[in-house]
Amino acid sequence: MSMTISFNKADKNISLGNRVALKLFLEKQMKKEGIRIEFLQYVFCSDKYLLEINKQFLNHDYYTDIISFDLSEVKGELIGDIYISVDRVKENAKLIKTTQANELLRVIFHGALHFCGYKDKKPADTKLMRSMEDKWLRMFHVEHSKSK
Repeated sequence: MSMTISFNKADKNISLGNRVALKLFLEKQMKKEGIRIEFLQYVFCSDKYLLEINKQFLNHDYYTDIISFDLSEVKGELIGDIYISVDRVKENAKLIKTTQANELLRVIFHGALHFCGYKDKKPADTKLMRSMEDKWLRMFHVEHSKSK
């Protein structure tokens, strides 16, 4: 089993389905994008916890659902940390009328896609990012349904 991807909690527990299948899927998809994962850590936390990171490292004083840090030293060999606010994921799931599990997967994929070079600051970039998130969600659900 892969030790290159880890799911950890800071101050919030999260129910995450088949972690092994998710890790394998992330490794495969990122490899297709030309990224080999050396180490990727997902940290699940509260709004308050992530707000402090946002202020301290990015000088942003607002809530966000995700912050990713690329710590890689070699291009194409990923070392990264992704912090995800469980509170934001729950709120966003309600807002867009989806399940928390599906929104959590979307945010997990969103962070990985940032490391693949996808952006989300300009409208055109956001549109492409959303389409990639949707694609990965569909692919993951199809693969995951086969393995059950």
